[in-house]
Amino acid sequence: MTGHVFHPGHHALHGVTVLLETTGGLIYIGRFDSEDEAGAYLLDVAVHDSHGSDLPKEDFIRRTLKFGVRVDQKRAVIPRTEIAHIGPLSEVSA
Repeated sequence: MTGHVFHPGHHALHGVTVLLETTGGLIYIGRFDSEDEAGAYLLDVAVHDSHGSDLPKEDFIRRTLKFGVRVDQKRAVIPRTEIAHIGPLSEVSA
């Protein structure tokens, strides 16, 4: 549904499970809540450190797509300056 907003009056990604990659190698997968000048707010978040884990980023994403989000944090705020990419998890190919 191109252009469809899940909750009118909210950000287009509100309520959507997203993949958020940071400039520092952290990857967040969680439900997008909102965004403001401080950054992006995610709920029910899985966190992966690409540099500090034996599990490659692609395997982490593939596992999450297959089994669902393994929640590490109930809420996360990712500073706007650290966001390299954000988009719907459903658009990631495994």
